[in-house]
Parts: sequence; structure tokens; C-alpha cells
Amino acid sequence: MPLTSTELLSLVKRQIEQVPTDRARELLAADPLVRLVDVREREETLDGYIRGASLIPRGSLELRIETEVTADRDAIILLYCAAGNRSALAARDLAAMGYTRACSMAGGFQAWKAAGYEVVRDEALTGTDLLRYSRHLLLPEIGESGQLRLLKAKVLLVGIGGLGCPAALYLAAAGVGTLGLVDPDLVDRSNLQRQILFGEGDVGRSKVEAARRRLLELNPGITVQPHPVRFTAANALELLADYDLVINGCDNFPTRYLVSDASVLSGKPVVDGSIYRFEGQATVYHPGKGPCYRCLYPAPPPPGEVPSCAEAGVLGVLPGLVGLIQATEAIKLILDVPGLLVGRLLLYDALAMGFREVRTHRHPACPTCGDHPTITQLVDYEQFCGVPGRPAAGHGLPGPGR
Repeated sequence: MPLTSTELLSLVKRQIEQVPTDRARELLAADPLVRLVDVREREETLDGYIRGASLIPRGSLELRIETEVTADRDAIILLYCAAGNRSALAARDLAAMGYTRACSMAGGFQAWKAAGYEVVRDEALTGTDLLRYSRHLLLPEIGESGQLRLLKAKVLLVGIGGLGCPAALYLAAAGVGTLGLVDPDLVDRSNLQRQILFGEGDVGRSKVEAARRRLLELNPGITVQPHPVRFTAANALELLADYDLVINGCDNFPTRYLVSDASVLSGKPVVDGSIYRFEGQATVYHPGKGPCYRCLYPAPPPPGEVPSCAEAGVLGVLPGLVGLIQATEAIKLILDVPGLLVGRLLLYDALAMGFREVRTHRHPACPTCGDHPTITQLVDYEQFCGVPGRPAAGHGLPGPGR
């Protein structure tokens, strides 16, 4: 004789483990390896959900559990829904897939909320977000939780020029929630050949203000903080304090060394890029995980040894590619996905249309990040580099010795 829905639920709940809400709360606090999964529909989670939960609707749980939660069949998986019915059925089905420790929270979210336990209400994507970032949400490496991380992230771009423009444009499109723009310059007509945030009508305007307007046109859901100042020893640590990481797109050695030193002292990673004529390079300097800029280039070159882009020229499309590599690495840092350019210097030759990679290593004698650092406070380096007062205008230069 066929079972009614009530009889089926009763049978399933006798077959699976049901965890009372107070025990569920203790389990989550005691064991960080417990996987918590909310199987309600997206609209239901807007009322709130339990911190740390993976939000996977019941209808797609079996398809997404391995890639978005765990493939470990012996992992503890605690499921919940509104009242404990759908999560019970979900636990039964995960057991059929071989998950030996799938359980359901009795009473579901309603019981959790009634008990007065913590509920997260401010970390859900809006309907607009779901549509805008829909292609990100399809990627298991990003999904809704990853997109929320991007929206909470804060990235400081030093230099809004050839590199900073494409990096900022794509970070804004990707939904990085706060972008800080550091550049004291005005838009010049010579910038338009490669600095794609600007148009003819922006000539003579502040770069950071013109960039802010364009970025908010692209994505009004983010915050853009303009900093129309030089990046100096006096303000570097204060600027970095409000951000998670730095994209370095400056065009002079004093600022490059200053960004590196500030990165090490503040513990903030730097996604570094530089361009020259038909060549570009990119890497990530991550304090404590790899070398810093000074490990590769301990001291600036003599004044005049390396010409600037204004003196030697630069292929207009070159910074677009390098800037996009920087934006990609920034997103990978935010999402904590593997494969970062830490300890790897990526070199690009536009004429040969080829890439090559050089392994780099932290130097124990580095004055900034070495075993016995001698640089413990910031100073400005203009007097050592022969470019007094030159601002960070937006390109990179090849590192010394290239």
C-alpha cells in the first residue's frame, strides 16, 4: 500500500540521525570540520540563515554536494531546512550516495531562530546580484559564497593608468565590493592610447574622479573610493589599512619600492605588474608566503639607466593584458583559490606572442622581509632614484636588471 507524505516523512526521520538545535549549535562550535548545508530555496534564505552554511537548494543538492561542500563520504554533513522535513529527505538521499554521516537538524531554521541563536541576514545576494553575477554562480570555485566574498573585498589600486585602468574595470565588473583608486594626476590626451577608463571628454579631469564615474556606470552596486594623492611614506600605511590587498600599477621606482615595503610592514599582498615597450611582467608578493620586490631587486637602478614609457614608448594594448592578469590574481587571492603567481614571475613578449616563467625565492638577507630585516619604517625614495616628486601615474616599469 502506498505511503502518504506524512508516513514517508515519519519513516525517513526514523532512518536518519536527527540533531536537536542545541546539540547542532554545540557541534558547530566544537568541530570546524562539520559541513553545514541550508537546503531551502534562495528566497527563503533572504530572511536569514546560519553563519557558515553552504546555500544549496534541495533540488540541486545531489548535483552540487561534491563540488561545493565535500566529496569525503565520511565527513559530518549537517543539513537544515525551514522545519526539518526537506533536510531529512536530503540526509536520506545523501546516505544513498554513500555519505555515512549526513544528518538533519530537527525543527530546522524555525527552531534555530526560535531558540534565539545567531542568524545572518546581511550576507545574501539580491535578485539583481543573482542576475548580474549569474555566470560566476555557475562556477563551483566561486558560487554564491565566493561572490559574497568578492562583494565584501576591498582592493587598493596604486596608479590608475595603463595597468590600473583594465584591472579596475574588470574588478568592478566582477563585483569586487570596494575599489580604492590612488593617483594624483589629471587625464592627458597621451593617456588615451592605452588607459581605457578615459575618453576625450575626460582630458584635464582628475583621473580618480573620471575613473570613479566610469566604474560606477559599469556597476553601481560597488563602492569606489578616490584618493587623489601621491602614495608616500606619510600616507602609505594609512591607505593600506582599509584594504585587503594592493594592485601595483605605478610607473616609477620610488613608489614601487615604497609599495613593497608597506606591503611587508602591513602584511597585505601586492599584485604587481609592469610594462615596457612590447614586454610585460606580473607576479604576486605575498608577505610570509613568498619573496617581496626587494628580494628580486634589492636596490633601485642608477638614475637614467632604465627609460620610462614616456621616453621609450609602449604598445597600447600591452597594459590591457598585464592588467587583466593582475585582476585575475586579485580575484584568486580574494577567493583563496590555488595557482597564485607567488614565487613566480610571469614574463610576456608581445612581439613573439609568448609567455615564460621565472621562479623567484625569498632572500634570507632581504632588508625588508629577510631573517633580520633592517627596514622597519617607511621612507620616500625619490632621492635614490633620480625622479624627485614623480607621482604614481599608472604604468609599471621592468624591474631593475631586466
